[in-house]
Amino acid sequence: MKRALVTGGSGDLGAAICRRLALDGLHVIVHANSHLEKAEAVVAEIQEAGGSATAVRFDVTLEDAICKAIDISNPIQVLVNNAGIHADAPMAGMQRSQWNEVIDVNLNGFFNVTQPLLLPMMSTRWGRIINISSLAAIMGNRGQANYAAAKAGLHGATKSLAQEVASRGITVNTVAPGIIAGHLTENIFDEASIKRLVPMKRAGTPEEIAALVSFLASEEAGYISGQIIGINGAMA
Repeated sequence: MKRALVTGGSGDLGAAICRRLALDGLHVIVHANSHLEKAEAVVAEIQEAGGSATAVRFDVTLEDAICKAIDISNPIQVLVNNAGIHADAPMAGMQRSQWNEVIDVNLNGFFNVTQPLLLPMMSTRWGRIINISSLAAIMGNRGQANYAAAKAGLHGATKSLAQEVASRGITVNTVAPGIIAGHLTENIFDEASIKRLVPMKRAGTPEEIAALVSFLASEEAGYISGQIIGINGAMA
């Protein structure tokens, strides 16, 4: 059974991805940082449905945290880099700490998690690395210069890493969602705003993102790599 690690697996989107990958027959490692109990609840849900999962807690901003939390000698073959944070403010009023924290989690966290897993994954000559980005990295967004910069950096890393590992049967892609339903979105966008901003007149669902991740993690997606794939209801 292949092992999958989903960082930020305790949130709305991460949990949907975990459930879908478990349904696909993977053993899913559900990651959390400050809310391990939420990751454990996702694990319990997966196990009740007949799937295989475990919960793990570590801070993606710490360089060796993943090596202490997970046995990386047993290769992770599907990695979903989903952990991320916001600290929104116009740049003129943005604190340096807001800039640094968002870059540290969203971009440095990608390196801290992915880099230690690469050689074990490469030894199996099969792997899928799927990064979760945002439409903000493509279009920009007021008050999110830090977040957009971090996610845009992830796009460049995706394209470069894809070239480095292609000969080992590993694909690297990024999914860039637009407005997706969930408790965070509900606090920002009302129904009227969504209908005004999104040509499809609705928010996407975590399950729709999870379905795309599922495909990118499959055998059938073996010739798709180095791509930034938008899923945003025709916003861009």
